[in-house]
Amino acid sequence: MKIAVLAGGVGGSRFLSGLRDAAPDADITAIVNVGDDMWLSGVRIAPDLDTIMYKLAGVNDEERGWGRVGESERVSAELREYGVGWPWFTLGDLDLGTHLARTHYLREGLPLSEATKLITQRWKLGVTLLPSTDQEVETWVKTAEGEMHFQEWWTRHRAGIPAQAFINRGVEESIPAPGVETAIADADVVLLAPSNPVVSIGAILAIPGIREALRSTDAPVVGVSPIIGGSVVRGMADACLTAIGVETSASAVAEHYGARSIDGLLDAWLIDTLDDGTDLPGITVATAPLWMRGSELSAQVASDALALARSLSA
Repeated sequence: MKIAVLAGGVGGSRFLSGLRDAAPDADITAIVNVGDDMWLSGVRIAPDLDTIMYKLAGVNDEERGWGRVGESERVSAELREYGVGWPWFTLGDLDLGTHLARTHYLREGLPLSEATKLITQRWKLGVTLLPSTDQEVETWVKTAEGEMHFQEWWTRHRAGIPAQAFINRGVEESIPAPGVETAIADADVVLLAPSNPVVSIGAILAIPGIREALRSTDAPVVGVSPIIGGSVVRGMADACLTAIGVETSASAVAEHYGARSIDGLLDAWLIDTLDDGTDLPGITVATAPLWMRGSELSAQVASDALALARSLSA
């Protein structure tokens, strides 16, 4: 079975880890958000690609939810002494090794997708990671105080400054990375991970051609809600949803994605049992516990998403 997953961040990493456990024989391709990417201190940082890679490799810091376990921060301390970088955005020493390797490959002229292939081959991930695009498409946030990179808004200000809009800089000139459209077209199942609908999944869908690929695939497209009982599972996705005028609820996010039968994206939507009773025209709705607290629960969520996809063909 071939499975394509749109994913970003911690939610995406946990879901993919569970999916790998739930479907060990499947050919899984993750199409990963690059909107969080940026140049900082001379290196190219790709937070979502790295978060997912570290999780699948089993070397992630579960306590923080990002970065490497057993990390040290001596280089960042030195950079601060030199006045280089952002003092509130710490690069761990092991993590910096990944950024340096990526930057080396990019400086050698390789596209991000090839650099990612070379970096991930170190680990036995069980999932193929593809950046959504090889072009530099970064998410910026428009606020009353001006525009700032998403990482500054998210990490420094903790989304405390109201966002007026999210801008995908460079998206007009971008195209899907090699393999992205094929992974969607050839998939037996396409899944939208429970990642931030605006700045993770939304940033992927902003790449010209990806939304169209989802609409035209023969595979069922099943989304997993990142909202449980009217609250975000992790992070500050509610601030992102509010900025684009979407209520923080499982049904509102599904309506934001839309039904594929009426020019949207979803055939089915998996919601938590706390949100039972949701009725969405054109979208098959199923309920299951969605908290991914540990590997077994993550695998169960992924298994439930696959069962929902299979039910559409029954």
